[in-house]
Amino acid sequence: MKNKILFLTVIFIVVLQFSSCKDSISSGYTLELPEVPEPWILLLGSPYWHIEWFDPDGEKKSKDIVPGESKTVNTEIEIPVTWTNPVTAWPFWPEFNLIPGFFKPAGALFPFDVSGKSLQLSWKAGLDTVFYWELAFANEDQASKIPANFDWPRFRELFETDALNESVLKDPWLVDWRSVAQKTILSSFDRRRLVPQAAESVSIPAPSGTWYKTSPFAEPLLFAEDENPVFPVYPGINVWISSEGILRINGKTWVFTAWNN
Repeated sequence: MKNKILFLTVIFIVVLQFSSCKDSISSGYTLELPEVPEPWILLLGSPYWHIEWFDPDGEKKSKDIVPGESKTVNTEIEIPVTWTNPVTAWPFWPEFNLIPGFFKPAGALFPFDVSGKSLQLSWKAGLDTVFYWELAFANEDQASKIPANFDWPRFRELFETDALNESVLKDPWLVDWRSVAQKTILSSFDRRRLVPQAAESVSIPAPSGTWYKTSPFAEPLLFAEDENPVFPVYPGINVWISSEGILRINGKTWVFTAWNN
């Protein structure tokens, strides 16, 4: 059954390639953005979106969508229809200095996430697109290893099985995808590399209550009033939000910004 699905996918892509040469397929698609996690909305409001994609000439493009524009022409983009390519949507909140990159993105892969003349963006596919960009960045002009040739259907299937680390299945953003991409380009893809990054537990005198991470898949942390908050800190900037404010952590350095500041 899996081989049949893969065969039909390949045939679909080949048909698109042949048809596009005859200019019979429009490359314009409307982006259907996903539902934003409720805690993010309640604490931060509706996000802006920073969109990244390839245009029909293969050049990387980007633009921002402001809250309230989800159904307007500003969500229409033109993409190549002759190879697998990503569209990434980073949520961000400029009024809180939460720039693109702090919160994990949604995304879509063409042609797998096409529905009519729309691209259905999801939080799961956000991971696919970031890995795509990392593969492209790590590639050293090896035509056989360009991201468009990667076996994306099989990659997605990994997250529908119990073949991966349990923590990674719950939150795949725990993986160092840049490192995985670099090793994939140097040798080949190996699912055994999909393990959580090491985290350091850091005690921070933050307010009690529920804290939410920037991954849509992450479980919140709950600290009682008499509890000493301890946060798992991963490499790079870690951001947590709560009803009290925003916590930014980098190593053992941290900054808490209350909402009323």
